[in-house]
Amino acid sequence: MEEHYQHLYQALSQVDGYIYPNEIDLHWGLMIVLYPYITGLVAGAFILASLERVFNIKVLKPTYGLALLTALSFLLVATMPLVSHLQHPFRSYEIFMTPNPTSAMAIFGFVYLWYLMVVLLLEIWFDYRRDFVIWSKTSTGFKKFFYKIITLGINDSDEKSAKLDDKLGYFITVLGIPSAFILHGYVGFIFGSVKANPWWSTVLMPVIFLFSAMVSGIALVMVIYMVVSWIRKVKIDMECLDTIAKYLFYILIIDFTLESLDQIHRIYEAEESFDIIKVLVSGKLNITLLIMQVFLGTVIPLGVIGFFQVYKPNEKIRKIAYFFVGIIVLIGIFFMRWNVVIGGQLFSKSLSGFTSFNAVYSGLEGYGMVAVWLILPLLILTFLLWLMPPWKKADIHKLSRPKIG
Repeated sequence: MEEHYQHLYQALSQVDGYIYPNEIDLHWGLMIVLYPYITGLVAGAFILASLERVFNIKVLKPTYGLALLTALSFLLVATMPLVSHLQHPFRSYEIFMTPNPTSAMAIFGFVYLWYLMVVLLLEIWFDYRRDFVIWSKTSTGFKKFFYKIITLGINDSDEKSAKLDDKLGYFITVLGIPSAFILHGYVGFIFGSVKANPWWSTVLMPVIFLFSAMVSGIALVMVIYMVVSWIRKVKIDMECLDTIAKYLFYILIIDFTLESLDQIHRIYEAEESFDIIKVLVSGKLNITLLIMQVFLGTVIPLGVIGFFQVYKPNEKIRKIAYFFVGIIVLIGIFFMRWNVVIGGQLFSKSLSGFTSFNAVYSGLEGYGMVAVWLILPLLILTFLLWLMPPWKKADIHKLSRPKIG
């Protein structure tokens, strides 16, 4: 009881103005920040892979398989922040056992299953099936056992079966593009549809979430591609890296433009809530929004990559610059999620006061758990790259594919 009063006293000491009693503590914390961040990485990585597979942008081929495995690794962990946030995480299966079509959480559960089972796993299976057959004949131990099981008894490896796999994989990738939009656009829809919160309630929120997801996914694959190449001690394909950076530059411009238009629209309307949002941006979110998200995560990357579009320095400088640009873009998008989730809870519905967010280091919703859910997909990716190295695949993509446009 004493700890409860101590916590209440500390929370009340950070309250400014008038707030309602149930607004002292924030209901959504770090796990709800992390959940849209991870799903955005998944959607962005998959969309980058689709540029090579569907739109025949061959220069991106070195990152195609890596992008798919990255998307899968992070998708396997995407729901874990939500499970950590639940008071009774072991009851989460009931979402599927007793589906409720009016529940946003339940709908996301089915979207997640669709994307995992129908899109990503099937595409990767068709993409690797021929290789699994070949590797099962040359490998030993666990790998041999895994390859034999995963082929599902389909052991054809001739050109005809490879062409069929490629066509089916292509079809699933085409299906996966709108699925990726739904997976992350739906998250933005959940926030944008909360009309009682003026920080969230905007029709642009799903679109902003979608483009920021593409930004983060592309930046993640760019960084991972460079790290994997350095570890393998192979030459980085600079044409591929420059192209990825160029796409990152263009999509970051669109994302920044959309967010700017949203803020301009708020200023133009100047509704009753505008005054408190202005104080929120210049006060509580001054560092996380203006410095971390806008300056560090947007302005600096745009300046660096934009400069490289005019003048290209040597490869070594570009590699170092791209690596650090990728890192700060990932940091910027994380703080974008922070500013949406946490920022939208810092001011009262009375529009006359503010509360504060105090994160903890331990527990199911602390910084430690954030680190766990960010490191785990990287460990999964390391395992998948050992088990299914995309650089050892047979080159079936030389087979003809339908072209878009």
